[in-house]
Amino acid sequence: MANTNLQFKTNYAVSSKIEPFYKGGKVQVSKDEQYIFCTCGTRVNVLEISTGKIVHSIEHVSYIFLSCRALLLKQWDWRQAQCTRSWKAIHMVPVASMTFDSTSTLLATGGCDGTIKIWDVVKQYCTHNLKGSSGVVHLVEFHPDINRLQLFSSSLDCGIRLWDLRSSECICVLQSHYSAVTSLSFSADGDTMVSSGRDKICTVWDLQTRKPKRTVPVYEAVEGVVLLPESKDFSEIEVKSKDLHFITAGSKGVLRVWEASTARCIYTQTLPSTLSLVSDEGEDQDDNPRSLTYLLHLPASSRLATVTAEHNILLYQLPALTTQQQFVGYSDEVLDVKFLGKNDSHIVVATNSCQLKVFELQTNSCQILYGHTDTVLSLDVFKKGSLFASCAKDRSVRVWQMDADSGQVHCVARGSSHTNAVGSITCSRMTASFIVSGSQDCTVKVWDLPADLSTTGTDVYELTVRATEKAHDKDVNSVAVSPNDKLLASGSQDRTAKLWSLAGEGSLSLLGVFRGHRRGVWAVCFSPVDQVLATSSADGTTKLWGLQDFSCLKTFEGHDASVLKVIFVSRGTQLLTSGSDGLVKLWTIKTNECVKTLDAHQDKVWGLHNSRKDDKMVTGSADSNITVWEQHKTTKQKFYHGGWSKCSHLTKNRQCKSIFEPYCVCFYTFISASLLRFCVVWNTNARNCLDAQAVLQVLLTHVPPEELLQYQGARTHLEGLIPYTERHMQRIGRLLQASMFLNYMWQKMRVAGAPVSCKESTVHSRLLPAPDYKPHPPHLQRLTIDSLMPSLRAAALFPSLTAGLIVSPENIN
Repeated sequence: MANTNLQFKTNYAVSSKIEPFYKGGKVQVSKDEQYIFCTCGTRVNVLEISTGKIVHSIEHVSYIFLSCRALLLKQWDWRQAQCTRSWKAIHMVPVASMTFDSTSTLLATGGCDGTIKIWDVVKQYCTHNLKGSSGVVHLVEFHPDINRLQLFSSSLDCGIRLWDLRSSECICVLQSHYSAVTSLSFSADGDTMVSSGRDKICTVWDLQTRKPKRTVPVYEAVEGVVLLPESKDFSEIEVKSKDLHFITAGSKGVLRVWEASTARCIYTQTLPSTLSLVSDEGEDQDDNPRSLTYLLHLPASSRLATVTAEHNILLYQLPALTTQQQFVGYSDEVLDVKFLGKNDSHIVVATNSCQLKVFELQTNSCQILYGHTDTVLSLDVFKKGSLFASCAKDRSVRVWQMDADSGQVHCVARGSSHTNAVGSITCSRMTASFIVSGSQDCTVKVWDLPADLSTTGTDVYELTVRATEKAHDKDVNSVAVSPNDKLLASGSQDRTAKLWSLAGEGSLSLLGVFRGHRRGVWAVCFSPVDQVLATSSADGTTKLWGLQDFSCLKTFEGHDASVLKVIFVSRGTQLLTSGSDGLVKLWTIKTNECVKTLDAHQDKVWGLHNSRKDDKMVTGSADSNITVWEQHKTTKQKFYHGGWSKCSHLTKNRQCKSIFEPYCVCFYTFISASLLRFCVVWNTNARNCLDAQAVLQVLLTHVPPEELLQYQGARTHLEGLIPYTERHMQRIGRLLQASMFLNYMWQKMRVAGAPVSCKESTVHSRLLPAPDYKPHPPHLQRLTIDSLMPSLRAAALFPSLTAGLIVSPENIN
């Protein structure tokens, strides 16, 4: 099989994570232009622009002055993540908009009750209460010249109100828009203002006369407008005069430069060429994923920041409007993920979107790839790692290539011949000569690739189909090519996997069918060294099949739900599986043993891939998290009389078992979430289940249920304990029945009427059960498993309602 000197993997540790940091809402850039502040649910995240990392996260707020749902304003020191001040907002309803003046000493808040409050931040009191707006005040903006003491606001009547803060009165209402006003931008001298709206116009205002100078039709709902500085050279974007120019961002998803004096668009940002395949008819629709929701100017670094409807943050460098950085705030469900590039420096991710995302692992910077017009479902990478393929619901397949020098990725080939969504794709293993796709139309297609894709230049090569076969009776969920490129395996929703020969010209020949799964087959994978195929299914099992006789060699059971992915690691001696239960399991094939369960996701783990060096893996889940794992090398830890040092870092199960076993009575001093994880792993093996139950007894006795349920993944761990504990209980029950048979045999074997000696009487009394005998072995007299089962099950399903039941005295003997 494999090299006998090969060392099995025993554990993986999280190396890095790519998590959601922006899920919609307002975005702000710090004054020094080094940080981006964005909302993510109940948190405010601080993103460092240079590294793409979240450096701070402020919890339990909803808007660094913040307005929260409790009608409070909170002032935060974001570097320390501490709330320095909190006070009542006076507004009777939630705050809808906020802004600072240029000196950061005045704060304006617009409420849903139509009122505006001005706050002196230094002296900490409300200076103005401005009334008169109709409905929600969704926009407030100070005039950049603080000496003018003017405030602009807009509400549901679509007018722009100009407030004089000296008299606390509304001077005038600027009427031009017929829809919501989205942004305001001021010229350097402060005498000109440009307003944008969703009524597809921008208005240039003379603030001295308070009259509109020009109305510019932009033919798209505009969400942001920025005036270009007059003192800089912007000839690269066709600015050739000293007249007023501004940039708009809106529903079409492109930045456009307008000349105010002529109301003419003089420059339109160039999108990737593959986007021309998308019909322009839907550009103005509200669900356009490319539409822009915010436009921010970073004057110090001469950059623009835009936010897309899919929560991507893009930075453009002026004057050329070239893309400088891209950040993905929220990926929705991750459907597949693969390592990419030299030394696996990147990962390519398919999410619930028509866009592909390529992350550089070192910096988290992202390339967003356009081409597919519907959700991308599956990915695969060729052997060299710079070429990969994708398939999508748009019934097409695409081949992409990464430039070795620049790291830029572009589409080099495409094919569309399926009649339904293409749900799986695989690449040839030896050379980049073909790809195979499986579709919901129940067919499998083999696509030929040209000898050298790089010679196609900027053109996209049109793929041709070598062979098409009606492979299954239901959706084809997975396809895989053997290491020698001669065999193809397919797995389907019809509960079967099939083996095909790729040797024939123009057709696929069926070699055999693998039957045995009770539900649909989600994934198939060839062993890199043996003539073995692994399949994973919705019935919760993973099976190994022989390619010679198509018989099932081994079955691996451990997941509580569908097993979505399976791959070989450690040169074919171990398996990694991921499931709908959010768990990743590491199996040793020889012993059928699950040596490690990895819990880092809260939803289905659709993506699972191993690096070419076999030293790390990456997982992607429907919880929008991407996790990179590295093989974790543990070191032996010493146990001291006062406790043990750094025990939470011990992840090697056998090593921890040997340390914990002699010191069970001292566990209450050092309880941590790691113990619960170890209990789940030990409990899967009959040899270690007694230690697992002993540790579990101490946990349930000494840890308050509220604290236990706060551990990460506690619910999953409790659910994982239940099936194996039930299995141990059944085994012990059978053992008890067998022991009672011994008592019966002893009574029948004694000679009738023979006197019982003292010694014999003692033995007899030990074998016969006493009148009040309880059929529990000694270790179950300490912990009655069947009494704990209802508690474990209840805690797993209803933790908030049954937390106290877990450790109630009647459940622990």
